[in-house]
Amino acid sequence: MEKILEVNDLQIDFDTFAGSVKAIRNVNFHLNKGETLAIVGESGSGKSVTVRSIMGLLANNAKVASGSIDFKGRDILKLSNREIEKIRGNDISMIFQDPMTSLDPTMPIGKQVAEPLLIHGNVSKKKAMARAEEVLELVGITNAKNRMKDYPHQFSGGQRQRIVIAIAIVNYPEILIADEPTTALDVTIQAQIIDLMKELQNKIETSIIFITHDLGVVAGIADRVAVMYAGKIIEYGSVDEIFYNPQHPYTWGLLNSMPTLDTDSDRLYAIPGTPPNLLNPPRGDAFAPRNPYAMQIDYQAMPPFFKVSDTHYAATWLLHPDAPKTEPPVAIRKRQEEFRRLVAEGKITQPENDEGGVKDDAE
Repeated sequence: MEKILEVNDLQIDFDTFAGSVKAIRNVNFHLNKGETLAIVGESGSGKSVTVRSIMGLLANNAKVASGSIDFKGRDILKLSNREIEKIRGNDISMIFQDPMTSLDPTMPIGKQVAEPLLIHGNVSKKKAMARAEEVLELVGITNAKNRMKDYPHQFSGGQRQRIVIAIAIVNYPEILIADEPTTALDVTIQAQIIDLMKELQNKIETSIIFITHDLGVVAGIADRVAVMYAGKIIEYGSVDEIFYNPQHPYTWGLLNSMPTLDTDSDRLYAIPGTPPNLLNPPRGDAFAPRNPYAMQIDYQAMPPFFKVSDTHYAATWLLHPDAPKTEPPVAIRKRQEEFRRLVAEGKITQPENDEGGVKDDAE
């Protein structure tokens, strides 16, 4: 498939009073045209910083130490602010986590949806407002024509998220970045937003980077999955490979922390320990102190990516030929069985997988 975006050896540091934080450490991935790539991991793993660098929205104390972000033959990191502004909101758009902080409480929603058109397109205000109404209807705002002059506080949480999506897609972007777009919503509304994004992807033919900490959300929307930990991608593969054949102990932990219908609500699993301090990144595997399967080499050397299949790679010494044989915990197999059941019952609709992989030095 045609690559529309490629991130190569990206390293981002943050200057702090305590020193330089190595927030993103040699991250590589690509996005194919028309696909959905999910980037998953705990809070603080580097997901949002990675995608904000694509949008040119890094904090003032952030510094891109190395790497490139190629979009349609141009390195975004080498563009001027004016050139990036032409791309942001037009070719590449972003849906943020909290719609109330994304929307202007003093401006009617019709004007807010039309604003990207007026900034990027050579259209009249009348045409922009007509397009805004059309897109609001597209995202499911009932009676959109009569609600164009309403303000954000007059809508429910789910409706506000739909309005934020309308703002992001009004220019029909080639890439849509969704940064935890369902976290602030209840489960029922989450499912509606996920279904809406899949429907919109087909209608406007956009590619999606979906950021989340919830692997359960990933199951119904992603083609490929990249798992991040401590500023690095540590496993990637198709959605089937990540759910049915995970290889990294951190991925096992994420899957194990997903509640199931059989889960006792008082006994939710959590990965023990905390992520490392990236002021001084560990020499070996950053997950080693939290990994019950860690070996001595995990503390001494960073594991390379080992090939599991043509589309599946994982950076763990457990895949070395000389490593002891290990299997995912029994709890994960129960979650896999439930996942299969939900797919069979049609409660989770899986996208068709492609044969794209994430670039790494090991390839």
